[in-house]
Amino acid sequence: MSANIGERLRDVRKRRGMSQRELAERSGVSLSLIRKLEQGERDDTRLETARQLASALRVPTTRLMVDSKEEGAGQETVDQWEPVRRALVTPPGEDGLEEPTLEGVKRALRDAMPLFSGDRFAELGAILPPLLRDAEVLAANDPDGRAVRVKLMQLTGWLLTQTRQFDAAEMALERALDEAADRLQGASTINTQCWLLLRRGRLAEARSLATDWADEVEPRMSKATPEELSAWGWLLLRMSAASVRDNRPGEAEDALRFAQSAAVAMGREYAPREDFLRTFGPVTVALKRTENAMIVGKPDKVLTLAAKVPADKLKPTSNNRNRHLLDVADAYARTRRYGEAVEVLQGIYDSSPQWLPNQRYARDIVGRVVSKRRTLTPEMRSLADAVGLPM
Repeated sequence: MSANIGERLRDVRKRRGMSQRELAERSGVSLSLIRKLEQGERDDTRLETARQLASALRVPTTRLMVDSKEEGAGQETVDQWEPVRRALVTPPGEDGLEEPTLEGVKRALRDAMPLFSGDRFAELGAILPPLLRDAEVLAANDPDGRAVRVKLMQLTGWLLTQTRQFDAAEMALERALDEAADRLQGASTINTQCWLLLRRGRLAEARSLATDWADEVEPRMSKATPEELSAWGWLLLRMSAASVRDNRPGEAEDALRFAQSAAVAMGREYAPREDFLRTFGPVTVALKRTENAMIVGKPDKVLTLAAKVPADKLKPTSNNRNRHLLDVADAYARTRRYGEAVEVLQGIYDSSPQWLPNQRYARDIVGRVVSKRRTLTPEMRSLADAVGLPM
């Protein structure tokens, strides 16, 4: 195996008997970028670009990549979340504050759930440090307190993954998994860990972890509870997401088919009130099927599938809904329907103004629209500012 993506790319391309220009034509990646990678002028690229190159070369994406990952957060975001990261690693000390109570911490966590599910990052940045501290104090002496801390660590890991605080997210999720009370609680944490691995470009690890745990929690369909179907279904969706990104379309489709069977057995969209991370059902699977179509570069199929998704079944601020709408916006942009793309992006921003700026995907879509337009509308300029598109 070569030391970096440029050497790996050159080795595989030569083995395929393909010129740089032929690879550019087959992959849709610019010839100049291919040359820069192979000449060492660039030492990394987006996971999406690596997948396009690997697909044209007929190899798994991981054959080319050492560690293709979504970039971490910018300095402003790092500074914003510093108190949360510090609370994760600092043991509670004698601070003179009143000792927390189990009921009080449980109530505070319940009150915080709408902030998590609604991507209210500013508010969460303020309340999480003291909540983490109180949960830590409780967990030291109370088994019920440890259960509360597990839940809080799951949510914190999810939030930090969402905001690209990857190392801190991994720490929180490992703590949640270490203290999980049962396999379903563990599977819920693994679901987020797989998502974290996907965002870091560690596709083989994500696929392996999801596969192992899906085998572990696979229920008997005739007796399965909604909780069991949700846990199994989400792990299958993570398997599918890792496989499709690694140019394993057969494995991706197989996993998606099993997830569909879990959704059919569920019969509806299961959305537990106090655990939005376990939301699962036919709509969730439909959204992920659409996502897979976008990953493999089929924007027309994305728009066809999206037209069949009952959008009214998801809350306006749902992460799954917003991620799906980014795929729709990308499909519009790739089919040169820029006005529709901007309209979808503006709708996401209106409902989730703190979520959209944290999405590198959104910045890529806006960048694609901006690059294709001679003049920009006020809406386009506003979106470019909102997602941090460089001047």
